[in-house]
Amino acid sequence: MRIASTMMSHNYLKQLNGTYEQYAKLMEQSDGSKLHRASDDAVGYSKYLRYQNNKIGNEQYQDNVSTATSWMKNADAALVNVTDLLQTFKAKTEQAANSTNNTSDWQDIAKELLANVQEQVADLNTQIGDRFLFAGQKDTTMPFTITDDKMDRGETRTLDEKQQAFFSGATEWGEENTTMKQMLKLNGDDGNVYYMNVQTGDIFTEDFVVNGYKNETKFDPAAQRFATLNTAPGITPTTKFDISDHFDEYGVIKEGADGREWNKTVNGVKLTFATTKQYIVKYNGDDKYISMVKKNGGVDQATDTVNVTGQDINGTDIFDVGKNPATGTAMLNQLMYTVAKVEACDYHWAGQEGMTIADTAHATVLGAETKMAARQQAYTAASGMLTTQNESITSDITDVSSTDVAYLATKLMEYQTIYSMSLSVGSKILPGSLADYLN
Repeated sequence: MRIASTMMSHNYLKQLNGTYEQYAKLMEQSDGSKLHRASDDAVGYSKYLRYQNNKIGNEQYQDNVSTATSWMKNADAALVNVTDLLQTFKAKTEQAANSTNNTSDWQDIAKELLANVQEQVADLNTQIGDRFLFAGQKDTTMPFTITDDKMDRGETRTLDEKQQAFFSGATEWGEENTTMKQMLKLNGDDGNVYYMNVQTGDIFTEDFVVNGYKNETKFDPAAQRFATLNTAPGITPTTKFDISDHFDEYGVIKEGADGREWNKTVNGVKLTFATTKQYIVKYNGDDKYISMVKKNGGVDQATDTVNVTGQDINGTDIFDVGKNPATGTAMLNQLMYTVAKVEACDYHWAGQEGMTIADTAHATVLGAETKMAARQQAYTAASGMLTTQNESITSDITDVSSTDVAYLATKLMEYQTIYSMSLSVGSKILPGSLADYLN
């Protein structure tokens, strides 16, 4: 078989180029990665892409956890301040219950209580950057504002635990049937005070609400009520009562026949709404939650929620009945009610209802704080898990893509030697002009 010089030159150049390509690929791996394209290792490259996607997702979850933890730490700090302020508020209310105070003393205490509530509102308007922590999903809007002027708000009676159980229909003390937490105060033209259960329309004398029910052996409020304004078996109703017909969502009495001019004669007594002039706190946020997902899968509101809303912090009151969502300022407005009553030197009220309101507000805020603390623990645990996962994913990426430095150095020397020897041999067997070109 005759081998032409042209064929020999062609084969030589093909092998020389192949050697150079291998050498170039090895040089490419000197950046530490042996995978630059799918053709380098199809199976390994597929794993590399999968691991990279896992890493990107893991880092996003880590960012979420970091942001959520920062959010909740700041929110917790604000709520701690609020609970501290509520303890001070209770102490001041207790001080106001002292009958030996003079008018100047009560006025000074009222000013301190007002400043206390204003400070609570400031804490509840805490921001991170331009986002308000307690505004729900309307977090670019300042959630809590206080009216410049006092308004006529309906007076209420906040029931203690035993009263709640009794007037909610419990058959035993301590039974968890406490849907009735407040009653609406009414003034009678006979000089007496009455209280209405706005859910049933039942009206009771003040003496029975405060003292009389304690001596009953059978818990049947209907048997002891003064009257009813709602339909009930065996009772002829005066009228159907709906609190929203008479008061707005913050408890401010409405103008007109259904509001300020409302009066009903029941059992020969003309009843009118009792009102107090007080400042009103309004909520401009919403009741929606912000979720920052910390792991694969759907959003779990119980564990992925990072915020608490005005409704969580301030609970509900009698004026929220039938409203969804609630106003979000119930407890704050009850505290403002306390301010007004202390300012009016009503020490007897301060010692009873004022203390109950302070306790209820503290318990409500503490409940919201505890709920958020549990979620914060879940995010802290997730942070540790994500860090471990990230280390594992990084290790997988390294295993599948990193260069074996010792192997690379050996192969580079091998191919460099082969290439150099090939050039040397080529200079002896190739035509002069081509050999000169290669050299």
